[in-house]
Amino acid sequence: MVERDNTEITIKRQTDLLGVNRTSVYRPSNEKRENEENVQFMHRIDEIYMKHPYFGYRRMTRFLRDQGFEVNRKRVRRLMQHMGLEAIYPKPNLSKRFHAKYVRPYLLRGLSIDRPNQVWGIDITYLRMGKGFMYLFNIIDWYSRKVIDYELSSTLEKSFVLRCLKRAFSRCKPEIMNSDQGSHFTNADYLELLEKEGVKVSMDGKGRATDNSRTERYFRSLKYECIYLNEYEDPRALRKGIARYVHFYNQERPHQSLNEAKPDQFYAHCIEEIAS
Repeated sequence: MVERDNTEITIKRQTDLLGVNRTSVYRPSNEKRENEENVQFMHRIDEIYMKHPYFGYRRMTRFLRDQGFEVNRKRVRRLMQHMGLEAIYPKPNLSKRFHAKYVRPYLLRGLSIDRPNQVWGIDITYLRMGKGFMYLFNIIDWYSRKVIDYELSSTLEKSFVLRCLKRAFSRCKPEIMNSDQGSHFTNADYLELLEKEGVKVSMDGKGRATDNSRTERYFRSLKYECIYLNEYEDPRALRKGIARYVHFYNQERPHQSLNEAKPDQFYAHCIEEIAS
């Protein structure tokens, strides 16, 4: 897709025209790329996981085999790890996590969320394309359900998360940022950025399904109302599709929990009330 030896158009210009993240072009040449069969397995795993998020790699393997897929546990486990998927259920703490020193407590238990920019929820999800996949980082205001910002990337490098956060902070900031305990959030760069911006850090309890439920519900809506219906073929098409859906979700889609108001409308009205 990107021609590295093109002397007339720079790689930067090509990626801008294609809507491709430059990090995917400059990735190390020895980085292993998934073959087409594995990508198709990943698409199917993603669909199953959305319906059964409590499936670990063992149950996922059995489920795939029952559907006629010839796949072993080792392969499914590796693909689920690559996608960032983990079964959601309470688990014992069998070993200390590598990033344990960066884990922060969950601050939202018993907290009344009653205003915009009080709590933002963030997370990353896998998005399928006809030819490959990308990752979506998303920021949602928990009170209004408004999508504050998002960023797509073809790799899981943490730079795309930090870039999106900095862009969002240039407009407004939450009092509390809630995430899971993934490596993108249990690291010094992330914590230093939030400390610099005066934002409190909250992290889901390990293996707790409900701690980040509002963000998870948005991802579910996005996938069933947008991704699975359209089969975007490439990054450019996916970017356009996500942009259309975010506009629809924020400005046109009534939200039952907001008494059928739209998130943008509800968010703006609450901000005006606070200001007055």
